[in-house]
Amino acid sequence: MSPRRSGPASPPKGQALAEGRASLPLLVAVTMTGTVALHIFVPALAAAAADLGTTPVAAQLTITLYLVGLACGQLVYGPLSDRFGRRPVLIAGLSLYLAGLLLAIPATSIEVLIVARVLQSLGACGSLVLGRAMVRDVSTAADAARKIAILTMAMTLTPALAPAIGGLVNGAFGWRAVFVVLAAVVAGLGALVVLTLPETNRRPVALPGIGAVAGAYLRLLRHPAYRAYLLAGACAGTSLYAFLAVAPFLLVDRLGRSSQEVGLDCLIVVAGMVIGSAAAGRLAGRMPIQRAARIGNGICLAAALALLAIDRSGHLTVVTLLAPLVFYAVGIGLLGPNAVAGLMNVDPHAAGSASSLYGFMQMALGALFTLVVATWHDGSATPVAATLLGAAVIAALSLRRV
Repeated sequence: MSPRRSGPASPPKGQALAEGRASLPLLVAVTMTGTVALHIFVPALAAAAADLGTTPVAAQLTITLYLVGLACGQLVYGPLSDRFGRRPVLIAGLSLYLAGLLLAIPATSIEVLIVARVLQSLGACGSLVLGRAMVRDVSTAADAARKIAILTMAMTLTPALAPAIGGLVNGAFGWRAVFVVLAAVVAGLGALVVLTLPETNRRPVALPGIGAVAGAYLRLLRHPAYRAYLLAGACAGTSLYAFLAVAPFLLVDRLGRSSQEVGLDCLIVVAGMVIGSAAAGRLAGRMPIQRAARIGNGICLAAALALLAIDRSGHLTVVTLLAPLVFYAVGIGLLGPNAVAGLMNVDPHAAGSASSLYGFMQMALGALFTLVVATWHDGSATPVAATLLGAAVIAALSLRRV
């Protein structure tokens, strides 16, 4: 007679599906909050810098270091939730997120605001990682694709909507109100998680050692195809943050836009990602993923070159700035999903590790891109255009290996 398992019993199939239906909207909302704080504060950067008496470079560190926190956290939350359960780890992450938001509201110096932003990112990263994991936990094999598609669509809309909301709030009530609104949202979401969200990880596993985790990552990095798609996808995923980090200074100081208009301008640009993602979905199964990825990156190359030429020739306007950026966003919307599909196919048995390493690389490069444009900031669009062009060239060289 075989021994009985000591772990928690799996719920009946009907119960699991009922929990999945009941919690899916909340899980989508949880996941979306992971990057909301990144994008919603973009239109308020210039106002915060002026109020705190600091430089654009220092203010842009609130974006760069937020990305660093998201990158590092993605390597930690997954293993912790595998061992201790999704629910308690998610609640801890949301609590840290809320603490960072509350610290930012009365901040009187850029140093305090930067610390608050780091706390926000380390807490919000839990929402980003665990929301995805919990969606997978409550999905059957047949239903997983539909739920993940809903989640992906929501994640694509987040960077499109958040800057517009942040611009409106900042214009009406000031930059601190952005954190007040977000704190109210996170507090409400946390209450819903505590009161209604069940534990979805029904079979906790032993916490792997650092050596085991590192070994899994190293095994993936030995695959040339994984390395190629990893670098190309990471460049696509966050290169546009180079624009978002300097958008308030470029659009307000150089082109005379208001903070409300900056939010809408960011919405227009990031909406290009929605178009590109929709195109990627329609081409799925009809075109090899490497070809679709290369087409998307080709659009990125052309758009970045166009923006650089426009700025260097002295013809930069709101329209000539936004138009190439929209095309660039369309390109990354097409490249990104295909690159992720490519790297996830390298070793299906290590899909979790592949996803975590991709998330880390994506946010790490995003931090690098924002740091480059912040350091190079000269009031023109050249730093943005050159950074976007460099990312597209790196992606093109990587994709030659697949």
